[in-house]
Amino acid sequence: MKAFALAVACVATGALLAGCSSAGKPTNKDDSAFVYLLDRKGNWVENKVDTLPPLPTDANLLPFEVSGNTPLQFAIDPKSLSVGDDGVVRYTVVVTSPSGARNVSYQGIRCDTYEWRQYAGLNADHDDWDKTVVNEFSRIENGALNAYQAVLYQDYMCANKMPTGSAKQIVENIRYKRTQTSLIH
Repeated sequence: MKAFALAVACVATGALLAGCSSAGKPTNKDDSAFVYLLDRKGNWVENKVDTLPPLPTDANLLPFEVSGNTPLQFAIDPKSLSVGDDGVVRYTVVVTSPSGARNVSYQGIRCDTYEWRQYAGLNADHDDWDKTVVNEFSRIENGALNAYQAVLYQDYMCANKMPTGSAKQIVENIRYKRTQTSLIH
């Protein structure tokens, strides 16, 4: 009986190896279309931004450093910061010049593609949002003097192409100036 079982096992193994050996032969098939599972681009869909946050108040703003070479001051409204399940961190940013001129806009950073977009800006009367300034996602600029989106992406909002945590965690990191490089230690 053992000899019969051994013979069946040998025949099955031989058949399996024969199938594998014929599959392993080189072919002229073009493998250039091969894509690794992790490199596949999914059908990403951005969450709809139907409602905008309230305009920021000066008392709530959290400043963050962009460059020692710029005279501008940068701040985030922590109450506006959110992390969407689409991988976009949305926030209101306030950029103030030395003369007091302010640029206020509601933006989003897409962590998986290193891109940003604007959803709204402060209107001409400075009392509501203006949605006509909306733009599509575009590449974040690194080397610009006022490249605050790059600082937000790299230092606070994204790591490994994903948001660094919840909105609360990101706000706390900005508040206590815990950048990604400072968290490594």
